[in-house]
Amino acid sequence: MADRTVSGADPAQAALDAVQRYPHEAIAVARQVIADPSRPGDRSTAERAIGLALRELGDLPGALRHLRRAVRAADDPRLRALAQMSLGYVLASAGRTRAALRSVTSALPQLTGADAGRARMQRGVVLHYRGRFDEAVRDYDVAVEIARREGDPLLEARARNNRGLLNAHQGFDQGPDDDLQRAADIFGRLGLDLAAADARWNSGIAAGQRGDVAGALHCFATVDAEYRRLAVPRPALLLDRFELLLSVPLIDEAVAVASTAVTELRRRGMASDLAEALLAQARAALLADDLVTATEAATAARSRFRRQGRPTWAAFARHVELRAGYARGLRSPGLLTAMERTADQLDATGWPGPALTTRIEAARLATALGRAGRATQLLTVAAGSRSRGTAPHRAQGWYALALRRRLAGDESGAARALRLGLAVLDGHRASLGATELRAHSGAYGQELAAEGLDIAIRRGVPAQVLTWAERWRANALGMRPVSPPADPDLATALAELRMVSAGLEDALLTGNPVQALRGRQARLEQRIRELARGAAGGRLLDPPGRLAPPGVRDLATALGDAVLLELVAHGSQLHAVLVRDGRATLHDLGPLAEAVRVARLHRFGLRRLVVTGDSADARAAVAHTATTLDRQLFDPVRRRVADRPLVIVPIGALHAVPWSDLATCAGRAVTVAPSAAAWLRAGGRPTPQGPSVLVAGPRLPAGESEVRQLDAVLPGSRVLTGAAATAGAVTGALNGAGLAHIAAHGRFRADNPLFSTLELADGPLTAYELERLTSPPGCVVLSACDSGLAGIRPGDEVMGFTAVLLALGTRSLIATVLPVPADLTSTLMLDLHGRMRAGDAPATALANAQRAFGDGAGGSVAAARATAAAFVCFGAG
Repeated sequence: MADRTVSGADPAQAALDAVQRYPHEAIAVARQVIADPSRPGDRSTAERAIGLALRELGDLPGALRHLRRAVRAADDPRLRALAQMSLGYVLASAGRTRAALRSVTSALPQLTGADAGRARMQRGVVLHYRGRFDEAVRDYDVAVEIARREGDPLLEARARNNRGLLNAHQGFDQGPDDDLQRAADIFGRLGLDLAAADARWNSGIAAGQRGDVAGALHCFATVDAEYRRLAVPRPALLLDRFELLLSVPLIDEAVAVASTAVTELRRRGMASDLAEALLAQARAALLADDLVTATEAATAARSRFRRQGRPTWAAFARHVELRAGYARGLRSPGLLTAMERTADQLDATGWPGPALTTRIEAARLATALGRAGRATQLLTVAAGSRSRGTAPHRAQGWYALALRRRLAGDESGAARALRLGLAVLDGHRASLGATELRAHSGAYGQELAAEGLDIAIRRGVPAQVLTWAERWRANALGMRPVSPPADPDLATALAELRMVSAGLEDALLTGNPVQALRGRQARLEQRIRELARGAAGGRLLDPPGRLAPPGVRDLATALGDAVLLELVAHGSQLHAVLVRDGRATLHDLGPLAEAVRVARLHRFGLRRLVVTGDSADARAAVAHTATTLDRQLFDPVRRRVADRPLVIVPIGALHAVPWSDLATCAGRAVTVAPSAAAWLRAGGRPTPQGPSVLVAGPRLPAGESEVRQLDAVLPGSRVLTGAAATAGAVTGALNGAGLAHIAAHGRFRADNPLFSTLELADGPLTAYELERLTSPPGCVVLSACDSGLAGIRPGDEVMGFTAVLLALGTRSLIATVLPVPADLTSTLMLDLHGRMRAGDAPATALANAQRAFGDGAGGSVAAARATAAAFVCFGAG
């Protein structure tokens, strides 16, 4: 353990020197100095040490109180100037930037040498807060020069850290003379662990600004552990994490982090950071469509920024206010003028991203107001961004160019611009590596893909509609997965989560307290998310491997006699592209909202039959919704579908439809795929030749019986039941298996589908752990409740067991989209495997088993119907 004593011939100076190393100990030593009546000349230095240590610990009111005492206690002009310098630094943190600038500037004439360098650095910090970035950089430059001349490595490290952070926020490359890395190295050599951690955290900010999201997340996770070791709170750093989350975008997490930051910073009286946290809350709320919160938080942030003398930040807050107004439906010349003015202010003060977004929305508003010329001017400026900045920034530039071309009537040129913008985002998405980050990043391409789809539908060309529907649908599954490395920290965290989750389940069953276990589970899940997100960064295969949208000819060859039906949402309407015998046709299926509403009612009715029991009213409701949904989706295409096998690519909102309960699909081989490209890819995969694997989880007697009976149907299988069915044994057996069947309790996690679980002997197996498979089974059957459900993210990205297994290379997956009773399921599963053993493809075997099960099931026919309908075949079929 490191020596945490603070000692030296001059205890006041020793306390000051220890502020960034051991702030708690520095305060204790400084208080001893103040209490010693024999050291009146050291009182100012001791008060200054306490004030700066309290600043490190987040207590700004206390810091200001002690620094003012330091100014009053100084009987030497130099000591008074040093206290004024430190007071200015903390005043800036408290949002009082005018007073801060006066305080530091007044100290400068009294200081020389390294002291003057420190004051220039502190004034740079204040100027940085006020948005006067060029002046701040000049002060940092002078501070670095003085530090090197005076041989003061601590001053050099602090000035380099601040200069590097400012350059990172402005998007400037650190270059070979990396200020942040050099600062961290110097702090480390000086034994200043806390300052070194701060510099490394800032390196994470720089990585995020470069677009290296995975690298930034890994950096933040590592440094966060260091902050916990040092027991030093850093609530303001929540804002850096927020920026990174928003850049993916992980909107739900960003909303939560912003809310926490507002609460913590308000409690600690950190006014400057609180204003930024309110702005963060507004930005996250805007993306989450919470327009009331967005408006209120942006207004509050702008008011605070103006009081703090920070016009640059006030312009940013105004940008969010205006966007929220536009999203609420405001359409007026006054709003247009305000948006244009704000975009110019943002550009002038170093916020090119918000300026670009504001100009594009202003152009759309100008178009709606009939001012095409003004819209063209705005879009021309915005289109210049396509050659600079981060990938999402460049893609927005291409989007602006596409809108400008559409205004001019050049729809072919607009489509070319949209394709180029999406190509930029392909590279960005591939660089994210982690499945979760790739899935969420689909938000960036939504506007571009929707614009391209609008062009294609208005033209009425089915093949083009199919191409644009595929262009941004389940795109993450079209990229080669980046397998997580053998990260021992991640493996340890997953094992610990399994243990804690098992303990939580036991506590719930026995009625014991669960609050502590829930808290521990939440912390472990956060740790796993951070490790998994950072672990895959920078480990891309070459090339990234995204599949191009398949053409009708490619699909026709693979389909044979089957028909592909791809559902497409366009505005308020639902459309379908049908591919049969090498020809594509486009069909209008009616109102989108109606299809989604009826599908939800249908699922609810089937779930009720299973969970709460049979009744005449329940059966009638299910029959009605099934008929209504079947007519809307299939009446317009019934003649072309005929009696052929069917491949369905649903929109995200219809991904969990129990298709076999619809009359058109009953008894028919139906395969469901996240995209046509994913279906085509799955069908081209070889089937592993390893032995079958049969697994039964705990607390499921019917599952053990099911597996024993399947062992007779599938001789030579590897059987894992009872205590042998551990997560490690199961994942090890799955690698290279030709077929896998898992009968277990399942749980779908809508909040984070990668934490969906299958219960095994030593606790739950998560989808995160399946990502570590190197050779997944060719066919997987999950006889577990809700195992086929998926979380849907922008771009109809699916997340959960289905997505993980298909992305890794599984050809076909049979899983449930509803709860299923174990006693009824076993009969269906035995028939299914018998048919596959006899040579039927999974989709055909499932359709025939479902039909036979419904016809011959004992007990409640309605419950049997719901059980059979719960199973869906995903992948290649």
